[in-house]
Amino acid sequence: MDRYHAMQGEVAEWRRHLHRNPEIGFDLEETAAFVTAQLTSFGINHIETGIAKSGIVAVIQGKGGDGPTIGLRADMDALPILEASGKPWASGVAGKMHGCGHDGHTAMLLGAAKCLAEERDFRGAVALIFQPAEEILPSGALKMIQEGIMERFGISRVFSMHNSPGLPVGSFAIRPGPILASLDEFDLIIRGRGGHAARPSETVDPIPIAGQVLCSLQTLVSRNADPIEALVMSITQIHAGTAYNIIPDHAELAGTVRTYSPALQDLAERRILEIARGVARASGGDAELDYRRDTPVTFNHAEETGLAIRAAAALVGPGAVNDQMRPRMGTEDFAHMLKVRPGALIYLGNGSTPLLHNPGYDFNDEALPYGIGYWVHLVKAALPA
Repeated sequence: MDRYHAMQGEVAEWRRHLHRNPEIGFDLEETAAFVTAQLTSFGINHIETGIAKSGIVAVIQGKGGDGPTIGLRADMDALPILEASGKPWASGVAGKMHGCGHDGHTAMLLGAAKCLAEERDFRGAVALIFQPAEEILPSGALKMIQEGIMERFGISRVFSMHNSPGLPVGSFAIRPGPILASLDEFDLIIRGRGGHAARPSETVDPIPIAGQVLCSLQTLVSRNADPIEALVMSITQIHAGTAYNIIPDHAELAGTVRTYSPALQDLAERRILEIARGVARASGGDAELDYRRDTPVTFNHAEETGLAIRAAAALVGPGAVNDQMRPRMGTEDFAHMLKVRPGALIYLGNGSTPLLHNPGYDFNDEALPYGIGYWVHLVKAALPA
């Protein structure tokens, strides 16, 4: 760990530069330029830019001879949040901030790139994947896959790492199988018949119908799904009406469904429409559903999870690695990469910081050496010289 701790100051400066200059989605021109400049300074010659608009893949060849290529992925984009951390390196762009730690993820992979480019003590090759647009749809991971990065760079396995507030610095958490849920989004339109608010009997008011639909949809989880399996359905938006004295023609509900089970995704899509349509038609209205399966389950493959556990344990000791963490209901677009290549996502302790996506959040620079060290140990475990 001594070497990685010695790098902390330099890597923290990279991280804080990225934090001051957040960019969103696919529009990461300055971020990508900074990352490319650092990679070039490490003596890495094979760098391809402009993938999925602002993504980067850099390849480091080991000195141990021919072998497979593994991918190490870091996300680079920020969030549309007004920062309230009060840190000297707080965002200099109003309404944008690195509220999920992607600045730290990028800086740690850059730190690992510097170490790997200097040592090259492995066989085969490492493809460093710097990804845009993790926080938005369409997914940056999916776009990079569609542009052929797995085939172009011969990537056989792929790995990622995410910081975790509440997990002590210097510790890791992971599990084989489902580690994060799928994400489905839906828009539900309740159709009625509008009219004057003084004559409601001449209308089919979609607003009380929408209220009944909202309450009835709660039975999707409580009465339709197997209570042993995880399913979360949340209505997060309600929109209806334009004036005080007009009963509108329609009302709109929107929300998300999260689960680890494709069968429960099928159930949710079917029952949301059945429930909404049944309630609406009973009052003379109707319902329409637009249901989108946006992000699959993040599924850690067994062999690659074992490699990740061994790499983390070699760095911090087995006692600091929770290899049976509880799955979480959040989502990660790295799931798309895990659908096309075996791999694993691991969590890195970020200490007692505010939660992710919070205006007060900041990546903990004390965690940087552990992330760098994990990547280097993982490469040596996956590609032994």
